[in-house]
Amino acid sequence: MKLKTLGGLATAATLALAGLTACGGDSGDAATSVVVGTLSDPGSLDPQLSVVSALFEISGYAYDTLVGLTPDGDVVPQVAESWTYDGTTAVFTLHDDVTCSDGSTLSAQTVADNFTWVEDLNNASPYLGVFVPAGLTATADAAANTVTLTLAAPAPFLLESIANFPLVCAAGLADRSLLAAGTVGSGPYELTEAVPDDHYTYTLRDGYTWGPDGATSDGLPQTLTLRIVGSESTGVNLLLTGEVNVMTTTGADGDRAEAAGLAGIDVPALLGETWYNHAEGHPTADAGVRQALTEALDLAQLATVVTGGTGGPATMMAVVPPTTCSYDSITAALPAYSAAAAGATLEQAGYAMGADGVYAKDGQPLTLKFLYDSNLGTAGQAAAELAIQQWTAAGIAIDAQELDTTRLSEVLFGTGDWDIAWEPINIGSPDQLVGFLSGPALADGGANFSSIANSAYDAAVANALAAVGDAACAGFATAETALFDNYDLVAWAVRPNKIYLNGVTLAYTGKTQVTSLRVTG
Repeated sequence: MKLKTLGGLATAATLALAGLTACGGDSGDAATSVVVGTLSDPGSLDPQLSVVSALFEISGYAYDTLVGLTPDGDVVPQVAESWTYDGTTAVFTLHDDVTCSDGSTLSAQTVADNFTWVEDLNNASPYLGVFVPAGLTATADAAANTVTLTLAAPAPFLLESIANFPLVCAAGLADRSLLAAGTVGSGPYELTEAVPDDHYTYTLRDGYTWGPDGATSDGLPQTLTLRIVGSESTGVNLLLTGEVNVMTTTGADGDRAEAAGLAGIDVPALLGETWYNHAEGHPTADAGVRQALTEALDLAQLATVVTGGTGGPATMMAVVPPTTCSYDSITAALPAYSAAAAGATLEQAGYAMGADGVYAKDGQPLTLKFLYDSNLGTAGQAAAELAIQQWTAAGIAIDAQELDTTRLSEVLFGTGDWDIAWEPINIGSPDQLVGFLSGPALADGGANFSSIANSAYDAAVANALAAVGDAACAGFATAETALFDNYDLVAWAVRPNKIYLNGVTLAYTGKTQVTSLRVTG
């Protein structure tokens, strides 16, 4: 979902899988065709209403952002050719030749309207408070071709965040039904064929000259197709046969690509992340229950299992390159593994062990709905089974269900019918998580899907946002530790994922930088 999505999420969310087929010729050959694979369908294609990783990846094909990022994290021009930013006010001067897929011009007013739409709580965009700071106002000056963003509070990483915010053209803003299964953007590609749960094909636009740091459409593949491959094993099989040329691996299947000598890009990703539902009526709204659930798990063992032995414990929440900070906000805050301690914690919270071996309170057994992402693969399934065993041993009954990223996102951001969820959200800057961890809950139009309310976190975030550089990072480290101290959620495993390439080159900036794609064979 970088949610880089819910990652991806992001969003997330696990990273989107990509692949492509080179249909002969050099990088300038118009016959080249790229096929991009993913484990699950992106769902609705409205780029501002979901942060699942598959959608986050493909939104960059058809939609531009105000500024771009390099693989090293430097901010570069894109739709905006220049800007000024003093911490609370940013003024962007736009290129005057940016056109949309429907032939219209992407005006300063349209850019401002994108931010205004996301800021409206009635629209329930998960980008609010994540990539777009809450309380921001946007105004346009048509004569100067500028957009001014005025922030309610300082945001030290504003430019890095809005580099992930896709801009919709005027027709799409006026009629969002056009975006559910189509594209109305100024990016280098436009969607020309959509077959849900199978593939989505994008075709290169002529005359694109306003990409990151002056990138153009010259040399890009003529078509770019998102293909739903279903499983990582299948994706790697296609990669090795040349039917897929770019593939992000999160499990042992990547070893086969490594053994074949394929080039790759290292992409560390948060793989183990436990969310607890704090909404009223859920047992996990009780900090004692959340503490017991955390104490009942051997997190180090789970990290080994979920990463297939290739990763280890998480030390921070923003791990996807290019990252803005580096610190350890987690290790010292995690409790020791102890089923006995978990039981004692539940008893302090008013629970008593029943004759059936399950704790209960007020006559209600402690039975919790646990959802986990199928895109975590067989290692994720093994880790989930181990967690269920450990929770059960501690006297907690678990009703488990495996869902793919899109369907799990629909529950987390829709029905709310869950108590515990394993859905890693991958981002590169800690401020991009604030909207998920604080502020308005879903019912109030926010992105805080687990209804977390932690005053210590909020205070530390406020201090971090008022700082710059290392001081801002230190503030976010303190904020995250406050969450773990209160068992609001748990981040517990990072895996060194890898994007393998066969017959192509690309740059990675939290997602594929689409203007960098070149077919080499």
